[in-house]
Amino acid sequence: MADPASYRPAPGTIPTQPGVYRFSDAAGTVLYVGKAKNLRQRLNSYFADPASLHFRTQTMVRTAAHVEWTVVQNELESLQLEYTWIKQYDPRFNIKYRDDKSYPWVCVTWGDEFPRVFVGRGAKRKGNRYYGPYAQAWAIRDTIDSLLRVFPMRSCTNGTFKTAQASGCPCLLAHIGKCAAPCVGRVDAITHRDLVADVCDFLSGHTQHLTRKLRAAMLEASNELEFERAAVLRDQLAALESATERNAIVLGDATDADVIALAADELEVAIQVFHVRHGRVRGERGWVADRADASSLEELIETFCLQLYADPDLAAISGGIPREVLLPVKPASGTALADLLSDVRGSRVTVNVPQRGDKRVLMDTVARNAGEALALHKTKRASDLSTRNRALEELQDALGLEAPPLRIECYDVSHLQGTEVVASMVVFEDGLARKSEYRRFLIRTVEGSDDVGSIHEVITRRFRRYLEDQASLTGEDAVLVDATTGAARKFAYKPSLVVVDGGAPQVAAAQAALDALGVTDVPLIGLAKRLEEVWLPGEEFPLILPRASEGLYLLQRARDEAHRFAITHHRGRRSKSMVDSLLDDVPGLGELRRKALLAHFGSLKKLRAAEEADIAAVPGFGPRTAQAVKAALEQRPAGEAVNTATGEVDLT
Repeated sequence: MADPASYRPAPGTIPTQPGVYRFSDAAGTVLYVGKAKNLRQRLNSYFADPASLHFRTQTMVRTAAHVEWTVVQNELESLQLEYTWIKQYDPRFNIKYRDDKSYPWVCVTWGDEFPRVFVGRGAKRKGNRYYGPYAQAWAIRDTIDSLLRVFPMRSCTNGTFKTAQASGCPCLLAHIGKCAAPCVGRVDAITHRDLVADVCDFLSGHTQHLTRKLRAAMLEASNELEFERAAVLRDQLAALESATERNAIVLGDATDADVIALAADELEVAIQVFHVRHGRVRGERGWVADRADASSLEELIETFCLQLYADPDLAAISGGIPREVLLPVKPASGTALADLLSDVRGSRVTVNVPQRGDKRVLMDTVARNAGEALALHKTKRASDLSTRNRALEELQDALGLEAPPLRIECYDVSHLQGTEVVASMVVFEDGLARKSEYRRFLIRTVEGSDDVGSIHEVITRRFRRYLEDQASLTGEDAVLVDATTGAARKFAYKPSLVVVDGGAPQVAAAQAALDALGVTDVPLIGLAKRLEEVWLPGEEFPLILPRASEGLYLLQRARDEAHRFAITHHRGRRSKSMVDSLLDDVPGLGELRRKALLAHFGSLKKLRAAEEADIAAVPGFGPRTAQAVKAALEQRPAGEAVNTATGEVDLT
């Protein structure tokens, strides 16, 4: 690998204007393409201390041998040039959005004398028409099945078609009315192609004129007293409406849009796209990619759009660039992305962030799909045995442990401006969450927002209990089950690794707690969220694990789970304290009845929405008490409650 200093531009030679740059290796292969408002500032960051760079960026600058740049006039020109170079060079160090699964499409072999329709996957051939992709193969097959009852075009394979031609006997599909049997001459090529054209119109979203045509033909047959033919047309109309319902209108009939949403964490990003054509969702695609740097959501969404619309297969898949692109956030370049897409499409393209209405509802649906895709991807990744083993081995090597950390305990603290301070302990065994071992703590001795003191208290309490349980385990009675209750001892297990959420101060506090108890055989680290730095006790500088490391991924999952568990506990206690403060003045309503009220409704929001009859139905309540509770809730504006510890108004 090359030394970045060997090809670093001389000081002062890099301009300060906006532009696009590219790194290439000794053979001239372009490795990375990027743009910047200030080329000098951006490029100098690549030649800084390698330890401060992302692992992927370190690899890129060491693999490269040259860097070139082109100065442009404005943001639109830089976006156009970046789009062109990404499409031309396909740089391997730019983020690669890979499909998280294979999506089926519908193919019509338009180039054949007697075209056929079928559902397939994979590569596409010239001369055919493709529709989709679709999220579920069974759903589109069901739609095609209904569609063939209306427009009985050919759907058999070439082998079946030739066999029927040679024998003069059509297949079963012709006998059940799902094929016009062009193989035996029941319809000619022109009549059959009319059926094919109607199927293509339906798949393209032009369904209204098909419905009108069938209804007019049915009424005409009825007026001419051809009731059998009218009944057939009636059944075909019902089948067409059934197939249309599977592609329900979600936006106005004239809407052609791509709705794009993302879900991201520190390591990965999942992006989902719904292709809406003529107001209906005609296709759905999803991607999952590793985050190569600390790019903002605005930059991620813009980079994705450049790659999506630079894809040469896009036209065959989704009909090309639509008239409108709906995004969750504004792109980093502002209106430049819309101008670029307009130039590529040849007509006006608008890029909007929906705030309300049907488009906002659809955006929320796409965002939920992206979140589920990311969660599913993480679940698959975490459940893979070889991946978990690799993560544990990486942590063992990076931290210098004697054995892989088979039991990891992670701790986090949660509070609101120093009130309702709680902490959590989550456990990962063999790389998987062990939820039965999770524990919650109420911070007792520390006041205010002192995370360091809270960590010290939690670690002290957890390992003091461990030492007490170990002291009671002697000789043949050395079992990890309580003799009186038969339950497992909560803290009798020693962790292979303790992780605290935070940097050097939190690690120092946890280590001080362990030292005070005389626990010297439990490894300890801290994970700082901003740069995912791993802090070890007594070390001046943190340990930087590669962003692609499975070990870092495991630590991050444990830290995020501890944060989720802590904040859930904190919100529950905060909701209870708010209920207490609102209902303090209700006569005859003591602590036990307030607890019963909160347990019944679950949250303050649901309690506010309840009617007096619902409150009166709670055991121990009657109509008079319910009326008093409802009056107390209505005295304060909805959405506000006083925190009992501080007197501050909190929003719920």
